[in-house]
Amino acid sequence: MARHGNERMSQQLLATMGGLALDIALSQKPDETHNLFMLSYGIGSTLGVLAYSRQHEYEADKLGMIFMAQAGYDLEQALQFWQRMSQINAPKMPEFLSTHPSDENRIKQIQAFMPQAKKYYKPKQ
Repeated sequence: MARHGNERMSQQLLATMGGLALDIALSQKPDETHNLFMLSYGIGSTLGVLAYSRQHEYEADKLGMIFMAQAGYDLEQALQFWQRMSQINAPKMPEFLSTHPSDENRIKQIQAFMPQAKKYYKPKQ
């Protein structure tokens, strides 16, 4: 619905083009300089793409809550689901290295969006 796949393809294309442009711009520089800038660009562009991926997850959560409400489901279940997920004692990656928001931030976003999503609620028939 939100066309996140299209956005991701566009972001990757821009990141690739930016890398190629930087590679050409640095082609006359010493190898050490060239490699340092290319490595920095690679890390920076990857972290930037990850940030957009987390934003897509937040958007997907909001759309999911709207669809749940329109279908007559209890929106509190989405919140309870993520609260249960946060209780799982699995190793957690730092959010800035992840494609997904942390459970804590996801729960905060769901709680903040809940009043707006409830406007779409239609009881089951």
